[in-house]
Amino acid sequence: MHSVVNLTVHGIGPVDRELDPDEDVFWVGVEQFEQVLDAAAGRRDVHITFDDGNASDVEIALPRLVERGLTAEFFVLAGRLGEPGRLDADGVRELMASGMRIGSHGWAHRDWRKLSTEQVRQETEDAHRVLGEITGHPVSRVAIPFGSYDAGVLGMLRRAKVTCAYTCDGGRARPGTWLQPRDSLRHDLDAAWIARVMDGTPSLPLRARRIAARTFKRLRR
Repeated sequence: MHSVVNLTVHGIGPVDRELDPDEDVFWVGVEQFEQVLDAAAGRRDVHITFDDGNASDVEIALPRLVERGLTAEFFVLAGRLGEPGRLDADGVRELMASGMRIGSHGWAHRDWRKLSTEQVRQETEDAHRVLGEITGHPVSRVAIPFGSYDAGVLGMLRRAKVTCAYTCDGGRARPGTWLQPRDSLRHDLDAAWIARVMDGTPSLPLRARRIAARTFKRLRR
């Protein structure tokens, strides 16, 4: 396998909580979600991930994943477990029992480039501890909130012994690399978007822009 496509799902179906600004852009309909799953079924080069720990992860996504024999990785906000419209501890355990993988999206959906010392502890140590206690397994994989990172954030994650960090930089990824780009499902996705993301070859200018943007993020402070 030369490369993989990492997809990010946020909310699915009816909105059942107050959304953050611009969050509705990443909320998709049930039929749109099913289209993506049908296209991904049987493909080892397509990896499905979920951010934020929304209740729709269990209520809508889980049965449809199981029906198609798909597994996914769920990055949960440890500090928001049990809030209205969010997963609770039992929901996380249900995902685990169904063969899904659990990772951390941090504690409170903060920009990791703007953390205080106390918030760093919450977003890494506390979040990983809480999720580890719920799942019974160490949690060492993360999805970076807002895709906001720099050299300082990457250093923080290295010190926290994170084994894989997902971004929202877009484009295909090499399997096994520590920093993994992803493409987020959006409210306006259609069959053309699915084909372009899963099978399309980005133009040379687009690839160059993505490489430049990732390099800038990794080096900036």
